[in-house]
Amino acid sequence: MTEAAPRPDAPEFPAGLEWLNVERPLSFAGLRGKIVVLDFWTSCCINCMHVLSDLKRLEDRYPAELAVIGVHSPKYAAERETATLRQAVLRQGIGHPVVNDRDLAVWNLYGIPAWPTLVLIDPLGKVVGALSGEAIFETFDRLIGEILAALDPQGLIDRRPLPLRGEPPSDSFLLFPGKVLADPQSPRLFIADSGHHRIVVHDLSGRTGEEIIGGGDAGFRDGLFADARFRNPQGMALDGRFLYVADTDNHAIRRVDLEGKTVATAAGTGRQARMFNISGPGGRTPLNSPWDLAARDGFLYIAMAGAHQIWKMDLAKSYVSPHAGAVEEGRRDGPLREALFAQPSGIAANGKRIYVADSESSSIRGVDPDPGGTVSTLAGGDLFDFGDADGEGSAARFQHPLGIAELDGTLFIADTYNARIRRLALAEGTVTTLCGGPGAGFRDGADPLFDEPAGVSAAAGKLYIADRNNSAVRIVDLGTRLTGTLKIGGHQPVLSSPRKGLIISSFIRRS
Repeated sequence: MTEAAPRPDAPEFPAGLEWLNVERPLSFAGLRGKIVVLDFWTSCCINCMHVLSDLKRLEDRYPAELAVIGVHSPKYAAERETATLRQAVLRQGIGHPVVNDRDLAVWNLYGIPAWPTLVLIDPLGKVVGALSGEAIFETFDRLIGEILAALDPQGLIDRRPLPLRGEPPSDSFLLFPGKVLADPQSPRLFIADSGHHRIVVHDLSGRTGEEIIGGGDAGFRDGLFADARFRNPQGMALDGRFLYVADTDNHAIRRVDLEGKTVATAAGTGRQARMFNISGPGGRTPLNSPWDLAARDGFLYIAMAGAHQIWKMDLAKSYVSPHAGAVEEGRRDGPLREALFAQPSGIAANGKRIYVADSESSSIRGVDPDPGGTVSTLAGGDLFDFGDADGEGSAARFQHPLGIAELDGTLFIADTYNARIRRLALAEGTVTTLCGGPGAGFRDGADPLFDEPAGVSAAAGKLYIADRNNSAVRIVDLGTRLTGTLKIGGHQPVLSSPRKGLIISSFIRRS
């Protein structure tokens, strides 16, 4: 924590910004008497997601004295839209006020260096200091306690509630589904109903109803399907009778016995790993936001988004260890443990290699499964080389891709923020658009629209897509190129509004 003396006044919020979760725009003049924490975040950032749990702890500890305000300063062009930000606020369960700093005006006023950065402001409107990174609870708890001890006896603390106004709850059967897994042999479709913290199993033939795995509210509990609890489940992989689930916000891998109808914890402790590169027995080794899974030759490969690495789990030995990535965030090719990833969020293991949607570098990576192998970039740019363009190899541009699947030498990519499904022909190295875009929306047929497609699975000539912000599963027939929407649960999906095409622009990251 850096501290200046004397403390400067907190710069006021510029006029004209759009606010969420409050009845009216806030100002520091109106926040006098409150201890304020400004959380400078961007919705794509895994480190920003990690900070939310610490902020919730602070809000619970100081419910009347503290005002947390999220200042959303976007990295990507798509994140600038308030409609997109609203979906992110709902998806991440944020209940405090959020201001859309779409042009980085507030970011620049405060001289913010990186995401996430948190700024503490005292009840007199003075900046106490700023802290970048994760694990902020202890520092802020101590400083808030010191401020209260000094100013509360003087009557300078305002405990009146903020004018909050939350979004109404959704009654959609699916809520922000993150990933799908189609198994033509069963035939079943597994849906990570991430917003409802459960797995929905659907018969691909459509002849039977759905089976639900998990109780529907967030938690961390093993047991029978109805008793088990997940927290923001994402990617899945099948190995015989077992379905493995990346239980992302529990920092765990769960093993679902599809015959015994039970859920057990295969790896992770339920707490985020704070140390790096610690291998060990699955049940005793902490993990860091596993986001997607792929099974291959007795191993489970894990897109460990929070550690910027690819991990693997020896299923016979129940042992987890890093496979590729040197922890630092970036895009660097080379030997497995020297390469750099940036929040890998999608993984596929068909074919000769492992394929990764490296979301924060907006690129597609290839990873050798053998320990002496290498990592290479197949298509896309780097941390700030994002956009919306087909092309060959490094000329192609994605915008925060989250999902990937392989079928017959072609990678299908959920290009999430471009709202497109793209193809990468592995033999030629060329990227083309299959469907979707420009812009987000909802439309079936020959010219479909999606809204943040986040997961994709290929089976029997069809693509199954987790269309996250539409709270729906979409199906693309690869023969006819027609897109439809899966009818599930007797409910219609909650549809996003059609939007104008996204404007692609560049930002300078201060980190």
